Amino acid sequence: MAFFNMTDSALYNSFFSFSSSHPLRWIRWLIWKIAIATLALMAIGAATRVMNAGLACPDWPLCYGKIVPTQEMNLQVFLEWFHRLDAALIGFTTIILVIASWWHRRKLPQWLPYASSFALFLIIFQGILGGLTVTELLRFDIVTAHLGTALLFFGTLIAIGSSLSEYQGTATDVSKLTLIGAIASIFVYIQCLLGGLVASQWALHQCFAGNQLCFVMNSHIIGVLPATIATITLVILARKTPALSLKLRNLTKYITVILVSQILLGIATFYLHLQVEPLTVAHHTMGAALFGMLITFTVYTLRDEDTTISLLN
Repeated sequence: MAFFNMTDSALYNSFFSFSSSHPLRWIRWLIWKIAIATLALMAIGAATRVMNAGLACPDWPLCYGKIVPTQEMNLQVFLEWFHRLDAALIGFTTIILVIASWWHRRKLPQWLPYASSFALFLIIFQGILGGLTVTELLRFDIVTAHLGTALLFFGTLIAIGSSLSEYQGTATDVSKLTLIGAIASIFVYIQCLLGGLVASQWALHQCFAGNQLCFVMNSHIIGVLPATIATITLVILARKTPALSLKLRNLTKYITVILVSQILLGIATFYLHLQVEPLTVAHHTMGAALFGMLITFTVYTLRDEDTTISLLN
């Protein structure tokens, strides 16, 4: 017992000693871990929706009045309960992020405490919307706002993490890439929201079954065009840009693979009428991943522009 106490004490002291001496590295690590957890949260949220598990826990924030509803547990209850658990852990770690950012603000970029505070505001608002989705019985506008806020939170974390990551610019003119990357990010975000509307209103099923809500479904289908065209334009311009940094070239490859995969998943889910749940969940998750990749690309090009300006001055 004494050995374990000594070990725990040593780990505790070494952890806080590291976070104090290297706050930027520790905070950067924490941000990327929260971002990964948020992507997983959106995937679990998509699974909860396609499995009709959104009201599997009839109360909020507890589930059947319990922290862990062991007696009522089944697949649907587990999905909704685990979705809430992941959200709670993300909220808790975001609070730690904000505290650490303000505590070590003298050793960090001046904007970081404010950016992390904005992320905390988003996750609090997200939690409120999460509660309303249950109390308002999955009202489609609240469910869509819930998804939209999650994507904004995810994008904010990605932008912060990319800004803090090690990056060596090549002083290449990438101003066009920055603009196209920002436009592609916005189009993909809107397309994700349209997909959320389709899912929250079961528009695909209603359109095929009774010719209802076809406008919602068709809006999502039409929305593929601007998002795809902007992303393909970004990829083509990036490939034609000389002396592009290695990170941006690698990101271009990842974006290409994710875009192709996303289109194929979209076609599959459409023709299978959303009957294969894993494909639908993968489609939602891949869209969020593409959004994150585009933000990372855009932030890196902005940093490349800063390098160019510094060299010119």
